[in-house]
Amino acid sequence: MPIQYHDQVSLLKDILSEHQSECCGTVAECEQLERVIKSLMANSSTGQNAKGVLEDIYFYSQSGKNSTSLDQHIESHQDQLSQWIQDIDTFS
Repeated sequence: MPIQYHDQVSLLKDILSEHQSECCGTVAECEQLERVIKSLMANSSTGQNAKGVLEDIYFYSQSGKNSTSLDQHIESHQDQLSQWIQDIDTFS
């Protein structure tokens, strides 16, 4: 059973918040971000402004999972993570 829009947004925010606070993550989390973002992008409830943010996060997750040091990748994106988390609060 697919998760609802609000739950997808919450999951996205939870993973990004964990990356921001812990400065570490896993490839599986990056892959989860990608799956959630693909689903949100296909959802008609997702506004155009949200899609721009989602594209940025998708690129971040792709770059992260292919990075030689995921933790360093996350650390170098702390400012963006903070901004994305704030942006996500405007989605719902």
